[in-house]
Amino acid sequence: MKFIISRQELCELTSRIQNIVAPKTPMPILSNFLIEAIDNRVVITATDLTVGVRCSSSAKVIEPGATTIPAKRFSNLLKELTAQHIEVVTNERDVTSITADSSTFKLPGMSKVDFPALPDLAGAQTVRLKQGELKEMLYRTAFAVSKEDTRYVFTGVSLQIAQARAFFVGTDGKRLARSSIAVQVDPDFTSECIIPLKAIDEIMKNLTREDEDVILYIMQDKIAIEAGDMIVITKLLTGEYPDVEKVIPRNTHTYVSLHREEMMSLLRQIALFTPDTTHSVRFTFSDGQLYLSVNTMDIGEGKVSMPVDYQGPRFDIAFNPVFFLDILRHSKQETVSLGISDSYNPGIISEGDNKLQANDAAKAELPSPLFVLMPMRLNEEVTV
Repeated sequence: MKFIISRQELCELTSRIQNIVAPKTPMPILSNFLIEAIDNRVVITATDLTVGVRCSSSAKVIEPGATTIPAKRFSNLLKELTAQHIEVVTNERDVTSITADSSTFKLPGMSKVDFPALPDLAGAQTVRLKQGELKEMLYRTAFAVSKEDTRYVFTGVSLQIAQARAFFVGTDGKRLARSSIAVQVDPDFTSECIIPLKAIDEIMKNLTREDEDVILYIMQDKIAIEAGDMIVITKLLTGEYPDVEKVIPRNTHTYVSLHREEMMSLLRQIALFTPDTTHSVRFTFSDGQLYLSVNTMDIGEGKVSMPVDYQGPRFDIAFNPVFFLDILRHSKQETVSLGISDSYNPGIISEGDNKLQANDAAKAELPSPLFVLMPMRLNEEVTV
């Protein structure tokens, strides 16, 4: 194998898939990139047997071929080189020479024969949408996914397709984020799957051309996303995702409009006074005002307030300020609507004036994005 390629392009290819490479693995070849040179293109693949990523770039291929090469060392070398173009040559013993101007480096590799092949996508159901649309859906939901594996199905984003719409849901059992979008697919096609968070991170990182198409290949036990010269293939999480529709409050009649940036500022301030074990802040609604308060013996006391459009009797509820902040960070409009019913049922958050009506029953009628936040136990009352 022999080819000449722009150092910058090759560096970009390896950086896009570096995170897939397993740092420790009983299969040494999984610590390598698969590099293939064919038809004036260089194709690089990485896999950890759960998630696989393949991307390519144009190159001057002098001799077609393929090999595997230590991923971390190769990536680090490319970052340090300064030459505009580099020449890559692999001999019959899978030793690869990298020449950059007057510098030459040799890396021993392994035969491509033992590198796991990515799954065949033949027969998969395809769904097409814009890269920017998919990235937006994942951005709005992946942050709420559980980072712990105590509840396995919560460690991924749920994707459900029905009635020519795609519904994305992320939850850790304490908060929920849901978004939906119309997709180009047969209206009779239905599908449910759970995409692992590691794959979500790789997909989002590679969705860089918002107006270009992305194709989803949906199979029984895996899903693939193809965008331009990149494809991500991942196994799906097994298990039954809970019916999140039962969690979304349907009897919320009290809505308060909150200025997003001001609310974020107050939450950042008050969160400094919450203990790591509870992260509970009291929200007190009074005529025209919202008070946030916390009082702990070890840390101290904090009280902040802001004007809101609430009129009615005093109302108290407690939320985790960190979770509330996460939701606001993943909202984009100037204001959000907080729907509350009582101190013990979840709060529901949507953007702008896009409120959930009490008679909403069909999924398509729910605001998108939609966030649900479980309340916390109210601590001893703090006078405000």
